[in-house]
Amino acid sequence: MRAAGCLRVSAMNSVVRSGAARTAVADEREADIEAAAGKMSRLRFLIALDALLVEGSVSRAAERLGIGTPAMSRLLGQIREIYGDPIFLRRGRTMVPTPFAEQLRQRLRALATEAEALLNASGRMEPVATAPARTSLPRPLLKAPPLAMRQTVTLEGEPTPEQLALRLNEIAQDAEPQRRLAKHIATIGTGPGHSRPLTMEEAEEAMSIVLAGEADPIQIGALFVALQYRGIVAPELAGLVRAARQMAGLQPPGSAAADLDWPAYLSPRRGSAPWFLFSAKLLANAGKRVLLHGLDGREAYLDTALAYLGIRVCGSVGEARSRLETDRIAFLPLGSISVQLRALMQLYALFEMRSPLNLLVHLLNPLGASASLLGVPGHSYREIMRDAAALLGWQDLTIISNSRDVAQAMPPRAMPLVHLFDGEPEESIVKSAARQEPHRARTGMNTMEFWSAVWEGAARDEHAVDVVVTTTAIALCLLEGKGMAWDDAYALAKRLWSERT
Repeated sequence: MRAAGCLRVSAMNSVVRSGAARTAVADEREADIEAAAGKMSRLRFLIALDALLVEGSVSRAAERLGIGTPAMSRLLGQIREIYGDPIFLRRGRTMVPTPFAEQLRQRLRALATEAEALLNASGRMEPVATAPARTSLPRPLLKAPPLAMRQTVTLEGEPTPEQLALRLNEIAQDAEPQRRLAKHIATIGTGPGHSRPLTMEEAEEAMSIVLAGEADPIQIGALFVALQYRGIVAPELAGLVRAARQMAGLQPPGSAAADLDWPAYLSPRRGSAPWFLFSAKLLANAGKRVLLHGLDGREAYLDTALAYLGIRVCGSVGEARSRLETDRIAFLPLGSISVQLRALMQLYALFEMRSPLNLLVHLLNPLGASASLLGVPGHSYREIMRDAAALLGWQDLTIISNSRDVAQAMPPRAMPLVHLFDGEPEESIVKSAARQEPHRARTGMNTMEFWSAVWEGAARDEHAVDVVVTTTAIALCLLEGKGMAWDDAYALAKRLWSERT
């Protein structure tokens, strides 16, 4: 009896253990299914991002995928959280992909194209060649660089984006320069659904052809207008700059020939006084070597202001380097850096609009200064300029995005700044001490007479002084790095102003 009871208990225990085991296996399978479902659900973010990059609009991307616009907006928010990047920047009524998003564009398009081919039951699958055992290189998803695609009604005989990409890819690297440049123009300018941004290397080659005088004049206009109309991205801008710097024989960033690079490409229509020159002079008085460069020094009161402060206009890069050693400040006209670039800038009169050239010249850094202070128009351009500088290997940079001509503070507004410190991107906000907008009483003096009177102390303008002091403090924080607090920089800038000579 006792033995039989033991057997029944043992059998029951076995059943319990067997049931527990089955339960554990079932739980494990459910966990695996949930994990797989989680991974599969994340694929929808790639599909959504591809649609957004193709359409350039939340509403059109939602229509493309057959979902509501609010749902697509939520997906975009989740994508931004996943990548830690805004993905798109608002520029007027359009959305422009960030440089990071542009880097993903080709990979996403290639994946989407391959997936569509695999799911197309009526299509014929091309056999995949077996790679030799000794190589581990993957087979490319597409035979040619993919172009951004939009599903539209295809006209009879109209080439597909893949066919366009293959045709452009057939233009070899040893083709004549005009044909290679035509390839790059077609890559960016064929129109919505058939174009993509240039890579850094492609943009560099295109600009090199232009600067070498091997491009047809019509090609030059087409290239820059297409870039401007579509919206330039950081790799394209970096490629243009790299070609320009190489053709001009400029020194690499960080070569220590100058401490601070300060572009000043003033519009001839600019009517305000160049208060930033006082800041540059204060830094030079403090022992910093400051190189200013611009169009030719004759626009917007600049020639009068440079002469007043004793800032020499140099005829060559070598003269500017020598002048920095003696005077610690100099102005270098664009024509003394590159005759070709100066001629290209004159295309404004034929376009009546700015082009990527107006961004390019700000990133020239002719003497390879260890730090650069830039003025950039709009919020989207500041990230593009910073990312382009990072691609070029710059280490220290500050961008003020309230002026398209030159870096100059505009108190009493809170000024968002973007930086590179030791090559790492950062952002900050500066609030000056000024409490009111500028107001100038009637003095009987013209703009430049009043400007010089403020320097001499013959005229008082607290707002103008704060513009100079705040701009100087921003430059000091850039030059001294993270080791200088804002309050200390502002106090030092005020002291430099009070001790000016």
